[in-house]
Amino acid sequence: MLGMIYISAPILLIINLNKNYDEKDFAGLLLSGIAICHVSGQTALEGNKFSDNWSIGINVGGVTPLTHHSFFKNMRSAVGVHVSKHLTPTFGLGFEAMGYFNTTKSKTAFDESNVSLLGLVNLNNLFGGYNGIPRSFEIEAVAGIGWMHYYVGRNMGEDQNGMSTKLGLNFNFNLGESKAWTLALKPALVYDMNSMGTKPVYFHSGRAVWEISAGFVYHFRCSNGEHHFTKVRPYDQSEFDALNAQINQLRSELERNDNVLQDANQKVTDLETALEEYKNREPKIVKDTIDNSKKTLESVITFRQGRITIDNSQLPNVERIAIYLRNHKEAGVVIKGYASPEGSEELNERIARQRAEAVQKMLVNKYGISKERIVAEGQGIGYMFEEPDWNRVSICTINSK
Repeated sequence: MLGMIYISAPILLIINLNKNYDEKDFAGLLLSGIAICHVSGQTALEGNKFSDNWSIGINVGGVTPLTHHSFFKNMRSAVGVHVSKHLTPTFGLGFEAMGYFNTTKSKTAFDESNVSLLGLVNLNNLFGGYNGIPRSFEIEAVAGIGWMHYYVGRNMGEDQNGMSTKLGLNFNFNLGESKAWTLALKPALVYDMNSMGTKPVYFHSGRAVWEISAGFVYHFRCSNGEHHFTKVRPYDQSEFDALNAQINQLRSELERNDNVLQDANQKVTDLETALEEYKNREPKIVKDTIDNSKKTLESVITFRQGRITIDNSQLPNVERIAIYLRNHKEAGVVIKGYASPEGSEELNERIARQRAEAVQKMLVNKYGISKERIVAEGQGIGYMFEEPDWNRVSICTINSK
């Protein structure tokens, strides 16, 4: 007969139930299974320190022979404790001590005890994957080897020891939101592999018992703050690349800002240096020289209506121009004559020209100003002023060179 224990999806640990095994064979099989479990169970998880995912529990139930006995009539009570450590959400190790209550006259309350090292496989997580939190109901496969001790009555000889094997299932009900507690139904087959050390090691139904118990388990808090493994959020390569690109962009902007800041600091330094030099500079007195030769002078000579002769009252305005020309040999004068709108246009143009020429003659004849320095022009009717009489003028404007 062949028995199979699934260790991981692609790997089977096959046990020939009809073959004789010694203790070394079973130890090698169990250690191989544990190694396979640990390797195949590696995932991105939190709460996977050595101090994480430990649990402790108690078992209460009964045992009854597998064959040749009445199932319920020959059942006797059993109690035990166990400690387990999950290496991954799928695989774990456990240490269990069970005692079967005495139905004979032995030295203790128990006539048989079994201490086992167990391998645990969560079938839900093995085939369905781990979602980051235990399911409300899970099935766990159990397999292990142990040491079985028989307590013999006072007058029946010495106690006996044997090698045991346990194969079973745990039907786990994980309680509460935190999944800190588990209530489990645990049916299992327990084999005395060598019949109290008197026979070769092999599986035999006549040496087996049903062990059916209920377990109550507490899962200690892990380093991640939970009572179980939690999944690490895997990163997406495209998201990682995008974030990396943003970091590089921010670095580039920071470098540009640093360069701008350095330039601004340099300008501040230059300005502070220039300001300090300006403060330390000796005062400089600037003398402004006013050159009166650059002045532009204008004088207005008025005339009576229809007249082209200069009244004595206007002589100061003529003399003002003459004195300036005497003192500024490089200067010249432009004389523009105007007439009021009375009379014909032809008459007004002639009067305007004669008024300009009258001022020119006085500058030449009376004050000795060279005629080449004088330009006399008639402008016809003047429209400089709204009052018509005010437009009967000659306007003299100095041209400074």
